[in-house]
Amino acid sequence: MLVVDDERNLVELVQRYLAREGYVVHVAFDGPRALELARREHPDLVVLDVMLPGLDGIEVCRQLRQFSDAYVLMLTARTEEVDKIVGLTVGADDYVTKPFSPRELVARVKALLRRPRSGLGATVSDAPPPRALGDLTIDEARHEVTRDGEPLPLTVREFALLAALASQPGRVFTRAQLLERVWGNEYYDDHVVDVHVGNLRRKLDDDPTNPRYVETVRGVGYRFRAANSAGGRGL
Repeated sequence: MLVVDDERNLVELVQRYLAREGYVVHVAFDGPRALELARREHPDLVVLDVMLPGLDGIEVCRQLRQFSDAYVLMLTARTEEVDKIVGLTVGADDYVTKPFSPRELVARVKALLRRPRSGLGATVSDAPPPRALGDLTIDEARHEVTRDGEPLPLTVREFALLAALASQPGRVFTRAQLLERVWGNEYYDDHVVDVHVGNLRRKLDDDPTNPRYVETVRGVGYRFRAANSAGGRGL
């Protein structure tokens, strides 16, 4: 696990609480060092402050997603909704607003680590082989999506959402079914599905009015366009 913040007292406090729970914790106080440690230590989860010297947390998260599928829990002293949205769309999985209780942070960490990394309960050994769907390739064993050979920086939930939809192209999944597959037993309302579909579409450059990949079925849910399963782009 990696904790990144330029407030040393806060880092030491968080490190102590996490160490009590049995986690091995590495620490960094600036953006470049955070990326260096992430490449070397391969943490399962990164607690990442938004305001950092060298590189801010948003840029660190963006670069982290190029080589790691670690869960990212953002820390922010800003309460404006735009900061939270920006943080989540570059690859963060959750956020905590300062000031926060260390116990709350530990609870959030545990909740993130309980989620299957694929979001579907699959392991590397039983993951299906890579699926080519038009210009997309979904590799669940490597937890990787590429378009025309270029990797897409999806969060854990975005990947799970895409994998669920693409598992049966043409089938309509209700929001409740997607909630169960991607979020499991955690309670969220249906709106969280819409938000993550919107984030996924942005990363896929998918126009919701003329979708190539994820199509809205009004009043029901979403489906992956069957045309993509035959190779080539849907029109």
